[in-house]
Amino acid sequence: MSDGTTGDESRGPRTTRQWVTLAVAAVVLAALCLVAGRWQWNRAESRDAEIDLVNANWSAPAVPVDEILDGPDAVVPGSEIWQRVEIEGEYVTDATVLLRNRPVGGRGGYHVLVPFEARLPGQDIVIVIDRGFVPLGTDGSRPDAVPAPPSGTVTVVASLRADEPAADRDAPPGQVQAISTEQVLAAGPDGGAWAEGRTVGAYGALRTEQPAPETALAALPKPDTDPGSHLSYAFQWVIFAIGAIGGYILLWRRERGALRGETVSAGDLLLASGDQADADGVRARRPARDRRPTPEDEEDALIEAQLR
Repeated sequence: MSDGTTGDESRGPRTTRQWVTLAVAAVVLAALCLVAGRWQWNRAESRDAEIDLVNANWSAPAVPVDEILDGPDAVVPGSEIWQRVEIEGEYVTDATVLLRNRPVGGRGGYHVLVPFEARLPGQDIVIVIDRGFVPLGTDGSRPDAVPAPPSGTVTVVASLRADEPAADRDAPPGQVQAISTEQVLAAGPDGGAWAEGRTVGAYGALRTEQPAPETALAALPKPDTDPGSHLSYAFQWVIFAIGAIGGYILLWRRERGALRGETVSAGDLLLASGDQADADGVRARRPARDRRPTPEDEEDALIEAQLR
């Protein structure tokens, strides 16, 4: 059973060591919040640059492909991503490969990747063309049908994209997990030896092709230009950092104010009243020998002795 005493339940003022510990924790928390805010800010800037690039190149006039990819092993400069190019040549239909796990408009399905032998002045290159999207088939393992591209000489207009990093995940025969030219060609029925020495580090997202195919695929959508929430997240992290430092300062001021008798909050009143009650209790329990007895005290003591 409780004896009615508060014991250690009433907390006294924090020590200097406790305040230092709280200060270090507040500074570390604020620093982490600022780091996270900076990271989100960088992501917002990077996303803005991507959007500017899409807006500049997506609708730009098409240029001959050799102005950007001048021969085998050429790569797409960063400033030319999404630039429309005109390519003349022939599809290698037998080497068609499917790209899996890349939905379009929320629909599951496959992208149809077909190598294209492009004729450049004095030489040829092989570039993979993402011709469009086909939905999942009835069993989900592949499409029910893959429409063939136009045969013979074809003029393709496509948006240039940089080769994606090679995927480290396996895929069923005739399918890939990334648009990496080397992996796409290797996944074809005859492998990629036929194109050796003629490939480029890029692929094309189909915009138009002439002549038109007998059956068109679902067109690839315009790149997403939503900036996302990175900027708002950056400001939120800054607010959290300010809150960490501000919370420490507020806690310090409240406790200092409570100890000076200033009414800051209900919690401070309780803390201050608890400290005052302890002090009054000490004075109330002070032994009588700390002061000299008065004549009245001596008379009271004599009466009490006679009554016993």
